[in-house]
Amino acid sequence: MSGPEVTRVLVVDDQTVVREGIVMLLGLLPGIEVVGAAGDGEEAVALVERHHPDVVLMDLRMPRCDGVEATRRIRAAHPETEVVVLTTYADDDSLFPALQAGARGYLTKDAGAEEIARAVADVRSGAAGLSPQVQLRLLERLSEQSGRSGPTADRPAARSGELPDGLTAREAEVLALIAEGLSNAEIAQRLFVSQATVKTHINNLFAKTAVRDRAQAVAYAFRYGITGTQQ
Repeated sequence: MSGPEVTRVLVVDDQTVVREGIVMLLGLLPGIEVVGAAGDGEEAVALVERHHPDVVLMDLRMPRCDGVEATRRIRAAHPETEVVVLTTYADDDSLFPALQAGARGYLTKDAGAEEIARAVADVRSGAAGLSPQVQLRLLERLSEQSGRSGPTADRPAARSGELPDGLTAREAEVLALIAEGLSNAEIAQRLFVSQATVKTHINNLFAKTAVRDRAQAVAYAFRYGITGTQQ
């Protein structure tokens, strides 16, 4: 009988003391094996190619190649490898580019061992590994954008009755509920449909918008101002 599944993790941080501390912390967590550690994005891309980890814990602000670019390159070449950002910064200029580059998790460095382990497990299971603070910030920004009456420089305005990328009204409604943090079961309950129907809508809207996961779907909803208040 085989033992429990082990998640292979690569740690990326340009500060040696921080990197070694994260490696030591992860070594104490059951079900996690650290397969390598990198000091910048270029080294991270090379080590992913060599070790094929399940999850990369990625710092953002690093020399040579930053975490956003490294995430983009890793996800393009190795879509089976998930990326969880672990950074000091939770500002919008850090958060949204990282999610759009393909990160499926986002934690700040004050996260404890339990929160890191949960994020790693979440992204491996196909969910978004976002800290409560990051989820709150995403919802706040969605709320801020929905309250604006006109277009902004970084967000195209959705004209009345017109949705981006050929989304139907129902798909946009499902997308708005994803952005609110609802699960498939909760969306099904809200819309009085089956979970199978919800999954169909999600598959369709993911295909149309070219997002790969729920974290990117939230970023997409923010970018186009698709929120519950507009449905």
